[in-house]
Amino acid sequence: MATKKITMQDIAAACGLSRNTVSKVFNDRGSVPEVTRQQVLTMARQMGYRQLTVPENTPAPQGRSIALLTLCMPGRNHYGSNFISSFANRMSRAGYTLMIYEIQADEHQDCRLPANFVLENTAGILCIEMFDRRYTDFICQLGLPVLFSDTYARADFSAMAGDFISMENTTSSIAVTTQLIEQGARTLGFVGDHTHCNSFYERFNGFRTALARAGLALDPKLCVVAPNSSPYGEAAWLVEQLRAMPNLPDAFVCANDYLAINLMKALKYMGLQIPSDVMVMGFDDSPEATVAEPQLSTVHIPSSEMGFIAAGILLDRIQRPNLPYRCCYIQTTPVWRASTHALPSSLV
Repeated sequence: MATKKITMQDIAAACGLSRNTVSKVFNDRGSVPEVTRQQVLTMARQMGYRQLTVPENTPAPQGRSIALLTLCMPGRNHYGSNFISSFANRMSRAGYTLMIYEIQADEHQDCRLPANFVLENTAGILCIEMFDRRYTDFICQLGLPVLFSDTYARADFSAMAGDFISMENTTSSIAVTTQLIEQGARTLGFVGDHTHCNSFYERFNGFRTALARAGLALDPKLCVVAPNSSPYGEAAWLVEQLRAMPNLPDAFVCANDYLAINLMKALKYMGLQIPSDVMVMGFDDSPEATVAEPQLSTVHIPSSEMGFIAAGILLDRIQRPNLPYRCCYIQTTPVWRASTHALPSSLV
């Protein structure tokens, strides 16, 4: 039986990209982000595309590839997109090729590597959007340099045989919650599953720490902390959660911008005004934050700089495997916009 010829369109469809983008990668023309280029080349190899400059069955140089392992590849508006692009660029300049592997459900369940993962060709591993403790422990036991960007909630870093990098969450969460209180909020709620990942857990911890310092009680009835698998993207579901509250709080602090923007849609559906009826605070400073109506107050993550620093940490680990493991937090910055009350000019 003849084997189906793989085309650029097939690869584009598998990657969720346009054929034009795939063509730019293969013909080395136009501007394509490094993370997208690596995604296309990896998919082409996996699908057996025959027109690559380097034949798809040619192995990577011994120990010269970096594996990006993820349970859910970050979208273009996720902080991880710029992080990965910057990480890939620095690794490429150091002579390494980034290979992207999205862990499938059965591989995750059985703690297995993807079938096309070649251990002996891999110099190091970057894990992003990897929030499962069992799979994290499995990766740590491979004997390769590994760097985690965020991890599971309440992680025991002393037991992780790998380096860790994250945006700083707790201090910024305390700062924005405290500022909302100073703007007049006396009842505050949190939105997001604080058990989903370590960054959400730390943001929730910062929220409740700020409440305690202000002498305010944390009221679980004013929070939406259902499991992350819940339909947070559906306005009707969020409206149901809000209507079940005894009263709406003066302000909501959300675990990220995605949740905050969906929350604002639900509040508008209920006929409420933001910020006069309810203030809303996000976290991430995603592109959507500036086009939301009103523009969303949030916390800026320097994602490109994080990716650059992350590459340096992994390169250090590759070159000096006996270094003590590092836990690195990158400073974040509150950004105040129209979804919260106006600030004194000194804070704008």
